[in-house]
Amino acid sequence: MLFFYHLPEAADSGGSPKEMKFYDYLDANPVIAAVKDMDGVKKCCEREEIKIVFILFGDVCSICRIVEELKAHGKVAMVHMDLVSGLSGKEVAVDFIKKNTRADGIISTKPQLIRRAKELGLYAILRMFVIDSMALANVTKQCATMPPDAFEILPGVMPKIIRELHNTISIPIIA
Repeated sequence: MLFFYHLPEAADSGGSPKEMKFYDYLDANPVIAAVKDMDGVKKCCEREEIKIVFILFGDVCSICRIVEELKAHGKVAMVHMDLVSGLSGKEVAVDFIKKNTRADGIISTKPQLIRRAKELGLYAILRMFVIDSMALANVTKQCATMPPDAFEILPGVMPKIIRELHNTISIPIIA
């Protein structure tokens, strides 16, 4: 499970309806399910309170079916591009997700995939490993170029760092 770090300013930022809707999903669902297999998908579909699901597995042959199962149960489906076998780290992989699935968005460590997702109207979460001060500075840099809809910060047990980011950026943080 992942946890959304609430940012009150983001709700008042006057963003586009798409951004507000994604923020509203996060705000209303502070615990996000992360699934690693079909058993996890099944369990998420059985639980009404789970609204957002991070898909952390699959391949090009199964990702459409995985997303469809979640969408059939009214879930927000976020595909972790780096963990789906057979997808490259190129922008065309995001095009594939957009054209062949009903995924609501993507998660990636690759800024170029985040940029492409936003161009295509998908939600985009940039996953970053904040392991030193250079990585922390890179989060701020990413905000200035092509800001994602949210940052996923790993490892997630760093309250001091999350607080510092909260005070520096106006993008939701997931830890």
